[in-house]
Amino acid sequence: MLNINGIKIMNTKIKKAFTLVEMMIVVVIIGLLAAMAIPAFQKAGENAARKALHNDARQIAWAAERYMLESSVTVVTNVDFAPDGALAVACPLYDYVKKVGKNTVGPSTMNMDEDFTMSHPRVDDGAAVIFSSVGQVK
Repeated sequence: MLNINGIKIMNTKIKKAFTLVEMMIVVVIIGLLAAMAIPAFQKAGENAARKALHNDARQIAWAAERYMLESSVTVVTNVDFAPDGALAVACPLYDYVKKVGKNTVGPSTMNMDEDFTMSHPRVDDGAAVIFSSVGQVK
């Protein structure tokens, strides 16, 4: 303890640190930001999957139409997608489309001028989407 002009001064070190209240406020703010951001990211992912599914449907419809015209047939059978999106080499559309989106489920048979369905687990909870024969959403 120092004594300067009759004033007692104690030698104490002042510790600078965050208080519990300040820490709690920071945690609450981060929680609020996360609560707002996470649904937005999920919605963006679902929209991207929906657009990819629609694009895949247009490509498959185009490939089926081209195959039918070149082969003079009205039905395409054995249209199978692997879980990684690759079409089987035995698939008649393989020469036109090699791959679609992962986990896409498509039609096993396609008929000329008939609707077909495709689905993806991230689009409308995996519900089938109906497309026209040219790949437009019905």
